[in-house]
Amino acid sequence: MPIRILCLGDIVGKPGRLALAELLPKVIQERGVDFVVANAENAAGGSGLTPPIFEKILKTGVDVCTLGDHTFRKREVLGILERHERLVRPANYPPQALGKGMTIVATRGGVKVAVLNVMGRLHMNPQMDDPFRTIDALIAKVPADVKVKVLDFHAEVSSEKVAMGWYVAGRVSVCVGTHIHTPTADHKILTGENGGTTAFVSDLGMCGPYDSVLGRRKDRILRFMTTGMPVFFEVATGDPRMCGILATVDEVGGHALAIERVDLKGTEQAGAYDADDGKGMSTGGEM
Repeated sequence: MPIRILCLGDIVGKPGRLALAELLPKVIQERGVDFVVANAENAAGGSGLTPPIFEKILKTGVDVCTLGDHTFRKREVLGILERHERLVRPANYPPQALGKGMTIVATRGGVKVAVLNVMGRLHMNPQMDDPFRTIDALIAKVPADVKVKVLDFHAEVSSEKVAMGWYVAGRVSVCVGTHIHTPTADHKILTGENGGTTAFVSDLGMCGPYDSVLGRRKDRILRFMTTGMPVFFEVATGDPRMCGILATVDEVGGHALAIERVDLKGTEQAGAYDADDGKGMSTGGEM
């Protein structure tokens, strides 16, 4: 029987978390979702992740959280990177970095799903290893009995994301891009040389406030971009949404059967932060 996998874009701050808590349980129930993957690298104060926020995200129905270039933004995350099976960071960080780039977690019906996380290099961290060689190594480590594989490719440039989609076509069930916080309209099923199929989209968008510049207050970003002066990039609150894709996958062979966009509006609430967001938020130049 096919399974339904929901992949959600970068959760941005408290507004993104609230949208998730409001919308995700209903979507899981109404759409028969079997497994949920969400990128959580911007979940705490708009940059990074903390253990309390990670636990809040899991309680909404997310099965596995992936990360990206802000993996180590909050020191508190170091304690759970190694030990928690439901949290992965890009596998192509240098070998000395804490954490893991792959995990295997069962769906609500008992189907094993391998979640892989790799980061791009174009306009990203130059210390990252080659993502293409890294994904080859990750796929080779997936046990033969695990047919369903989901890849979060956290990258900036669309050409690199599309290239990765074709590179893994037929070898993973789902390949989604994260990082740019803007949903793309290129969701499709790719067919690999082996005849297998992969559900693909260049970017999932974000779970967060869309009346913003990539989740941050418009006035703050415009002040920084027009004056060059340091400005606190406060998380916005307007037009919160939960965005991503819903993929249908054959659990026997791991082949993608269908893909559709998800873009749902949440209820706008006051306040961009709470006690779990922590300190050390960006003062300008990063989103």
